[in-house]
Amino acid sequence: MKSQAIVAYGQPLEEVTSDIPTPKGTEVVVKISHSGVCHSDVHLQDGHVDIGDGDKIDWSKGRTLPHTLGHEIEGTLSAVGPDAQALLEGRAVGQRFVVFPWIGCGECATCKRDQEHICSKPRQIGIQVAGGYSEYVLVPHPKYLLDATGVPEGLAATYMCSGITAFSALKKVRTAYEGEAIAIVGLGGVGMMGLQFARAMFPNNKIIGADIDPKKLDAAMAAGADAVYNSKEADALKKLKVDTGGGVAAAVDFVGSTPSLNFANGAIRRGGEIIVVGLFGGKFAAPIPTFPGRPYSIVGSYTGPLGETREMMELVKTGKIAPIPVEVRPLDQADKTLNQLREGTIVGRVVLKP
Repeated sequence: MKSQAIVAYGQPLEEVTSDIPTPKGTEVVVKISHSGVCHSDVHLQDGHVDIGDGDKIDWSKGRTLPHTLGHEIEGTLSAVGPDAQALLEGRAVGQRFVVFPWIGCGECATCKRDQEHICSKPRQIGIQVAGGYSEYVLVPHPKYLLDATGVPEGLAATYMCSGITAFSALKKVRTAYEGEAIAIVGLGGVGMMGLQFARAMFPNNKIIGADIDPKKLDAAMAAGADAVYNSKEADALKKLKVDTGGGVAAAVDFVGSTPSLNFANGAIRRGGEIIVVGLFGGKFAAPIPTFPGRPYSIVGSYTGPLGETREMMELVKTGKIAPIPVEVRPLDQADKTLNQLREGTIVGRVVLKP
């Protein structure tokens, strides 16, 4: 099978050829039809995350090169291990699924409380083990295959990262009372998904968007945002505060940069909360007395657990989540797509098709 893989950090992906995996034990093999390209793949290719002032978090550990990226995977069940047959629970070879990639050790207390996406010994598909920029992928258990019936091909794959990341982040919003505003900061692929989930999950709240790109602001308005703000404009925060009667109840930062987090912090009302999702990089500083004095909270959110992913897919199947723009490209355009993500020129999501 052919795959697009990291052969050296900081270098272009290269095509590698290997055998189609043979499932053992509870493993299953999925023939990939679509694989989403995520901004976190940029950091994996680079081997680090920039945290500002010349400092970096090393992301080059925990995998063997060449490594196949891709954690937003959709395809058909192709082969089943000897111990997996009894675990299929209605799943069948040839049936279409999306693959939950955020897999942990399965044994620790974190995994046993359905939080394996933050397990300290992760086996995440496309992160630590071979992923979806390929023709086939090995999955350790049938429980990670989620039914995608009724969800458009290609779009379905994106729910396994941008979808569950947005959904799980919005599940952490606790302080938004009826009629208050919630801000989606950053309107790229994940942010646009967050806008859609926010509209469905908080039907009695105003959902507003913020970005520095006028095209993305226009896309957000077309997707149902109640208002949008160009966070690069000097009076954007002042206008937002006036329009919302003192600030938003919650701001979800899908960029994760110094400017975006500063904007989110400026946008919330007293007693509000910030959920940080993005990994763009930078540092944040605030006077410690402001935490009890305002008071406000900042929490991080990293993808989401299997239980929430099942819940999200049921919501998607109701038709309440309008589809984000999805562009399908050949698998060999993986590296080109990652470069465009670095440049911030992609609206919506790109999925690769082997």
